[in-house]
Amino acid sequence: MNKGSVAGLVLAAGASTRMGQPKQLLPVDGGTIIERALNEALNSDLDKVVLVLGYHAGRIKKVIKHILINPKLKVVLNREFRRGMSSSIISGLAEIEDNYDHVMILLADMPYINSELINFLLHRYLVSSLHLGAISIKGKRSHPVIISSRFFNELRNLKGDTGARSLFRKYSDQVCLVEAEGNYDEKDIDTPDDYNSFIRKHTGR
Repeated sequence: MNKGSVAGLVLAAGASTRMGQPKQLLPVDGGTIIERALNEALNSDLDKVVLVLGYHAGRIKKVIKHILINPKLKVVLNREFRRGMSSSIISGLAEIEDNYDHVMILLADMPYINSELINFLLHRYLVSSLHLGAISIKGKRSHPVIISSRFFNELRNLKGDTGARSLFRKYSDQVCLVEAEGNYDEKDIDTPDDYNSFIRKHTGR
C-alpha cells in the first residue's frame, strides 16, 4: 500500500489557439470551466491543489478570486506555457515535490472529471503499491493520472507537449489502471464544436 500525501496539479495554462478565446473562461453551470475544474478538485480527497496558469492568467485569477481564498489551493504562474504541457507540469511540481509523496495531474479542459472520479483513482492507486496510476476506459489509459515521487526527477526532464505518457510507457509494469465506472467521458474541449457538444450533452438540449 502506498502511503503519504497527494497533491493535485490542475493544468490550465494553455493558449486555447483552436478555441479562439480562453477556454478556461467558457461558461458552464452558472460559472466557468476553470471554476468547475477547481471546485471538483478542491472537493476531493486530494491534500493540496496546485493550479498552473499561463495564458490570460490575470483575467482568470479575477474570475476565480472567490476560490483563491481556499487554503487548500495554490496558484502558480507558468511564463513558459507556450513550450507545452511539460512546462506546466514542471512549474507546478516545484510547489509539490518537497512536501507531497504523489501528484495527480488534472487537465482543466476535461469537464467530465469530478471529485468522485478523482477519489476513485486516488484510493485505488494508494492500495495498489504501484507507482503510477491512471483512469482507464475499456482497458485504455486515460486521464487523470497519478505519479509517485519516485518519478518526480523524470517529470522535471519532460519536454514539449507530451505530458507524462513517456513514463507510463517506460514503466508499464508499475502502472495501476483503474477502470472508470459508469459512462465517464474523456473528451476534452479544444474547439467551439467540442464546447457546443459538451453543453448539449451536459444540459440535455
